[in-house]
Amino acid sequence: MAEKTIEVQEEMLEKELNTMLAAARKVLLAGIGVVALAQEEIEDFVNRLIERGEIAEKDGRKLISDIVERRKKQVEEVESELESKIEEMLNRMNVPTKADIDALSRKITTLTKKVDELKKAS
Repeated sequence: MAEKTIEVQEEMLEKELNTMLAAARKVLLAGIGVVALAQEEIEDFVNRLIERGEIAEKDGRKLISDIVERRKKQVEEVESELESKIEEMLNRMNVPTKADIDALSRKITTLTKKVDELKKAS
C-alpha cells in the first residue's frame, strides 16, 4: 500500500517537473527565435548599407560576423543563467532529483525484501 502511494507521488513529482522543464524550454526557444529574427534584421540592414556604398562589403560581412558571435555568447549566458535559476527553484521547492528517487526506491526494495524474510522466519 505504501509502495503504491510512493509510486503515485513519484509520478506526480515527475509530471510537475516535466511541465516546468517544458515551460522553461519554450521560453528558451522563444528567446532563440527572437535572436534569429534580430540577426536577420541586422543582416538586412548591413546589406542595405553595402548596397548604398556606405560601408565596404568586407566590413559589412565582418560586422555581421561580430554581431552573430556576440549574440551566440549572450544566448549561452542566458541559457546558463536560466538553467541555474531552474535548479535553484527546484531546490527551494524541495523537489527531489531522479537520483534521490532512485536511491529511495532501492532502499524501499531492500526493506521490503527484509520484511518479507522476517515474515517467513516468523
